[in-house]
Amino acid sequence: MRTLNPVLLGWILLGLHWASPPSVVARPGPRPNVVFILTDDLGVHDLGCYGREDHRTPRLDRLAWEGTRFTSAYCAQPICSASRAALMTGKSPARLHLTTYLPGRADAPSQLVIHPRIEPQLPLAETTLAESLRAAGYATACIGKWHLGGAGFGPADQGFDFVYAGIANTTPTASEGGKGEWDLTRAAERFIGENRDRPFFLFLSHNTPHIPYTARQDRIDAFQAAFEPTYAAVIESLDATVGHLLETLDNLGLRDRTLVIFTSDNGGLHVPELRHARVTHNGPFRAGKGYLYEGGLRIPLLVRWPGHVPARRVSDAPFLNTDWLPTLQELCGVRPQHRLDGRSAAQNLLGDPRAIRSTLYWHFPHYTNQGGRPSGAIRDGRWKYIEFYDTRQVELYDLATDPGEMRDRSSEEPRRVRRYRDALARWRTDAGAQANRPNAAADLEAFRSLYVDFDPSQFRPTVAAAEDWQRMAAWRTAMDAAVAGRRAN
Repeated sequence: MRTLNPVLLGWILLGLHWASPPSVVARPGPRPNVVFILTDDLGVHDLGCYGREDHRTPRLDRLAWEGTRFTSAYCAQPICSASRAALMTGKSPARLHLTTYLPGRADAPSQLVIHPRIEPQLPLAETTLAESLRAAGYATACIGKWHLGGAGFGPADQGFDFVYAGIANTTPTASEGGKGEWDLTRAAERFIGENRDRPFFLFLSHNTPHIPYTARQDRIDAFQAAFEPTYAAVIESLDATVGHLLETLDNLGLRDRTLVIFTSDNGGLHVPELRHARVTHNGPFRAGKGYLYEGGLRIPLLVRWPGHVPARRVSDAPFLNTDWLPTLQELCGVRPQHRLDGRSAAQNLLGDPRAIRSTLYWHFPHYTNQGGRPSGAIRDGRWKYIEFYDTRQVELYDLATDPGEMRDRSSEEPRRVRRYRDALARWRTDAGAQANRPNAAADLEAFRSLYVDFDPSQFRPTVAAAEDWQRMAAWRTAMDAAVAGRRAN
């Protein structure tokens, strides 16, 4: 019998690989259960294991000790829906055309450019992480926040067998917190118990600590020395629920068979919003949610899988949450069925320090409620490049010596800037990214007042004086007024 040319055979197999649905492939050892705990607006500096001293998070600190803690984990977008869409699909928000939260922020005269139209929900044509794992025999559950579409586009339509949304804001009691966190945890524990004898994927998506939030008064009183006592109490309650869930895994004998992931959808909120005069800070990093500075992009990431993911390890390897779909497919023995922007980081999780990304890209063509402006960014090793789409201003930072992004090096490195500008443009073209267009109704004075005369990204909550807080409060009032009564995109 004639044998096929090895090159031809390779192309045939590659064609079958891209055309076929998800399938189980051989991998050494048993397939893990996956418990993916996603928080909402939890900052990279909100946990004790990341250096926060005025919060109490002993269970999460223990989780970090028992597994690997990542110090350069990034979200695909510093805003909720877009980041979640990337996590679920392994595709960049730019490619999905889902680049901000749903349904989107209203346009206003204070903008120099208009927002592009966005997808109003995560399209059903996209293959989600849940669909991929369910096709491979996993029981799947989405418990908590979805924020990727309403009726017809909810988690039950996107691969989840069991769905329980819970209540986002609750009255704190002896058995419940202010964000429904205990109710969600109990639902998660029931799902685990009912599926203990088969592989399962639990997506536990907490509403904590997104505004508005509250806590029991006695817990608030216990944190009077904290930066924001109520926020600290909310974080403590979140920590307690995670600890209880981990104990449930232990009691059911599932500890060694379960991969546990704890992370956030985007950076912490560093400016006042709604009724909260102050929320959190992101330690040494600039700005927060809604910005492409490090405070908006860096997120906490703790990963534990006893005997597989190294314990007591701290990794500075860049990790983008777009990578979760291919990473979990590899770890769970599932062959990916289409091209992705995400790359598998499975070998990095398992301890290979060489298996890291070299360059990360972002496209965020939106003004945000937190004061962010339409922009794109690249992280390339130690260098961070930011380009603002409304003014064409660029900034360049050396994160190795300036993690707080305070010294703009763009004028000193013109060749590097040109290279990054071209690279970002090519990446946007490859992704089919949507662009802004000029705002014919722009009010230059309003723009200058909100984004130039007072730059919210440079507000540093931990060292702000009373007059700084007063200016921030006045800015918040003006920003709210700028979009009041306007319809969303």
